[in-house]
Amino acid sequence: MSDDLHAAVAAAVLGAEEQHRALLQSIVEVARAIFGAKASSIFLLDEASDELVFEAVAGEGASTLVGRRFPSSTGIAGWVLVTQQPLVVENVADDPRFGREAAESTGFVPRALMAVPLLHDERALGVLEVLDRREDAPFTLAEMEVLTQFANQASIALDLLQRARRARTALAGEGELATLARVAAALEGDDAGQRVLAALEELLRRSD
Repeated sequence: MSDDLHAAVAAAVLGAEEQHRALLQSIVEVARAIFGAKASSIFLLDEASDELVFEAVAGEGASTLVGRRFPSSTGIAGWVLVTQQPLVVENVADDPRFGREAAESTGFVPRALMAVPLLHDERALGVLEVLDRREDAPFTLAEMEVLTQFANQASIALDLLQRARRARTALAGEGELATLARVAAALEGDDAGQRVLAALEELLRRSD
């Protein structure tokens, strides 16, 4: 069976796209509050276009940035994505990795930031950032560990979001995949349906 077939079934079992996006939004909001930051954001890597996309934003830019995209190699977020390494920058203006033009296009140029990669099964799915603490206190390594815990949760949500979007695409298609995806969507939320779908996914996995 194709990877898309697996994704269609898994997405129906694990929940709707809207639920995953809501979880991502709650992660950036809590991260912003905990660190006392002016903004927090989650970027998703769109592998098809090789771009980073603002998937969830809290604070500065929350009302305008979701959906905005730029090349995946851009700026500090791009560096964190490619290297899969966390990073603290206390003065972005002095860092050659900082993409000032991209930042200016968002309407908010940070002074300092902390960024961690969002990894799932050794794949880089995106980046989580917190920007500019209100009290001008520097970010610490201990806080990096805390942000990494948020990143672990965000990685799970991003993976599920990608699966849900693949399933949504399948719903618009034709043939075996589309039929299965429609059945999965119809059964979503029903306990018996969930068990059927879970069993079906297991059978598909064994058939590979």
